Amino acid sequence: MTAVAVIAKECRPGRVKTRLTPPFTPEQAAALAAAALDDTLDVVGALAVDRRVLYFDGDAVPAGAAGFDLLAQPPGELDERLAHLFDVMDEPTLLVGMDTPQLTPALVAAALDLDDRPAGRAVSGGPPAAPMREGPDGSPTPDAWLGPAADGGFWALAMRNPDGGVIRGVPMSRDDTGRRQLERLEAAGLIVGLLGELTDVDTASSAASVALAAPGTRFARLHRELAGGRP
Repeated sequence: MTAVAVIAKECRPGRVKTRLTPPFTPEQAAALAAAALDDTLDVVGALAVDRRVLYFDGDAVPAGAAGFDLLAQPPGELDERLAHLFDVMDEPTLLVGMDTPQLTPALVAAALDLDDRPAGRAVSGGPPAAPMREGPDGSPTPDAWLGPAADGGFWALAMRNPDGGVIRGVPMSRDDTGRRQLERLEAAGLIVGLLGELTDVDTASSAASVALAAPGTRFARLHRELAGGRP
């Protein structure tokens, strides 16, 4: 049984994508964030998984989350909120963010090959290591997956045996966050696979880059409409 969770917050002007202002107004930045979230929910909704979770901060749940389990984010720093999710999930779990509307099923396919068979390593505080799973070529299969982001963070994190202890305390929103998270996973004895690098929508330039990379998304269509003649 595999679950995919999307971490997101309510797309209210002045609360999301504030680094897009300027050139966009707070209302336009919020609309772009909502489009990115809808694109992400569409992709996750189409994945062949057993459970979908919207890990949400806010009140107005997007219509695209129909069929998702709703889990409220607790207060606290980002590492604490991510750790909480991986503490309460009891099945193999992939977490993705709302800032990569260029997400496709192919980009996360490898990370969905997690099931509840014994893992090759014990997670921090978990049971003793069980016999290692092996791939077709005899190599060990990953216990966790990390999707690095171009800004040094990460856009996806998956664990066969979810454990918030390997996230809590990792400094977030820094240019070494992804590297530090990888180090924590490996220090816990996990075999970690890497997904492809993606660009988060954070600034006007990264928004333009993502819109060009995924022109058919809601996000890209809205970006073209709002950006007008701007590069």
